[in-house]
Amino acid sequence: MSWEQLQNKPKGSHLSIDGFYRTEERERELNSDMAAVFSTVIGEKVLDYLRSITVDSVAGRDVSNEHLRHLEGMRYLYFIIKKRIESDKEV
Repeated sequence: MSWEQLQNKPKGSHLSIDGFYRTEERERELNSDMAAVFSTVIGEKVLDYLRSITVDSVAGRDVSNEHLRHLEGMRYLYFIIKKRIESDKEV
């Protein structure tokens, strides 16, 4: 987290799982929206596809630093989606 992000923290917000500040109400809304989108049959297929190109993707020994960073970024986004879906179930 950068110093600028800490300085610009909106009142009444907290640090979200994705590194941005949001109110708890907005956070719950995002979690609920993600759960609704990915709870359908089509949503589950899309999530399976995203998993196949991120988590299940294996980089070879000759992978470049740039490619590996790109892959890790995609994996990070996949897990943010999964965490939001799981967080909605916890409420």
